[in-house]
Amino acid sequence: MIAIDNVSKYYGGALVVDGVSLSLPAGGITAIIGPNGAGKSTLLSMVSRLLPMDAGRVHVDGLDIATTPNGVLAKRLAILRQENHIAARLTVRDLVSFGRYPHSKGRPTLEDKRHIDEAISYLNLGTLEHRFLDQLSGGQRQRAHVAMVLAQDTDYVLLDEPLASLDMKHAVEMMRLLERAARDFGKTIVLVLHDINFASCYATHIVAMRAGKVCKQGDPAEIMQTSVLSEIYDLPIVIHEIDSRRIAVFYRVP
Repeated sequence: MIAIDNVSKYYGGALVVDGVSLSLPAGGITAIIGPNGAGKSTLLSMVSRLLPMDAGRVHVDGLDIATTPNGVLAKRLAILRQENHIAARLTVRDLVSFGRYPHSKGRPTLEDKRHIDEAISYLNLGTLEHRFLDQLSGGQRQRAHVAMVLAQDTDYVLLDEPLASLDMKHAVEMMRLLERAARDFGKTIVLVLHDINFASCYATHIVAMRAGKVCKQGDPAEIMQTSVLSEIYDLPIVIHEIDSRRIAVFYRVP
């Protein structure tokens, strides 16, 4: 379990995450949703220790992330940032191999090779593993980055807007893949999403944020309510049920 206790963050005097306390359940997919500026990505970055907290504490399975050594934490928690551009010209296999660094320290073993091969196969990248990243489509590159974090073989995987720049087809494929990974490997996946309908269809738990605070959290049925979403997004929203899934429809304010 990830326990977030009264976490806050300031940027230039502006409070962007305001005393957030959460317990993120183990297993399945937790989606963090909310409008721009809600503090979603900042919160995720603090949980992964990419950003320091100005107040509060975060524990991952009882480990205080502020004091846990990097090597220990990297074996429990993997993070894929939204800005995952890499300047070096790498092949897909090179990139996926980076996920094993916390274990191999640059000297990969047969066990590391097994995890790399499994991640490449799981993401259907076998025919692309010797291609350079700059030779791939956006969707293929995103799959390669997800293969890297899966190869890291952590219990927790944090993804900041993994659907950014993906078209509808590839976004659906990515969410199906993450859903399957959570099920097949028993991982806890926490991701920031802008599309609340993807959260409704694929997440097991949703955290809704606005203005740096958590407005509501619960399963999709609890969050996908007209009253809840209209307040969070300050927009008229109608909910329809399609094949037992709650789908939000937005329309222009007169």
